[in-house]
Amino acid sequence: MSNVLIVDDEPTIAELIEFNLHKAGYQVLKADNGHTALQLVRSDKPDLIILDLMIPGIDGMEVCRKLKGQQHTASIPIIMLTAKNEEVDKIVGLELGADDYMTKPFSPRELVARVKAVLRRSHKESVHDGELAVGKLRLNFASYSAYLDNEKLELTPKEYELLKLFITNVGKAYTREQLLEKVWGYEYFGDTRTVDVHVRHLRAKLATQPEVAEAIETVRGVGYRFSEI
Repeated sequence: MSNVLIVDDEPTIAELIEFNLHKAGYQVLKADNGHTALQLVRSDKPDLIILDLMIPGIDGMEVCRKLKGQQHTASIPIIMLTAKNEEVDKIVGLELGADDYMTKPFSPRELVARVKAVLRRSHKESVHDGELAVGKLRLNFASYSAYLDNEKLELTPKEYELLKLFITNVGKAYTREQLLEKVWGYEYFGDTRTVDVHVRHLRAKLATQPEVAEAIETVRGVGYRFSEI
């Protein structure tokens, strides 16, 4: 049974999420500030975190930054929960490594569906063995790792899955909606900017080898594809 940490200082919101997660069969931890959240992550290491951005003490952005910046917590999926509607908040959170976001007010049913999808993706193990090399880029499916010119890339789980999809389907164009469904594991009813943020971040991490970074091409009016190197 997966353990979900809810970080929100609004008791009614936290209780609503807790009730629906319990109904879906999840165990729940709760924190109403950033300091407590970080302590609970260290002591209990939840399987997923639902993180409100506007919390006392250390705010949600900084909590996300700290967790994604430490090796032993970087792989814990984070769904951001925020009352803010500004696009920049969503983009910054995704750039920090958050796996998904929802804006208040939200549907509890949709939130549970997002939790299930994110956990399914994070728990899924690669069914392939061995490695695949494309130019100076190499993916090891068994160890879930990627290398560029023999230097290990520090990729988030979503960045790795996105890159894996691209290099195992060289030349195939995907719409943003298809990428969301295949990499994020659910049909996404919202802003497809999630894909754009992750592609931009991935290109930046490949920038030491421009021919590899530029192989992730934008297909105007469609989405993205990985071209021959």
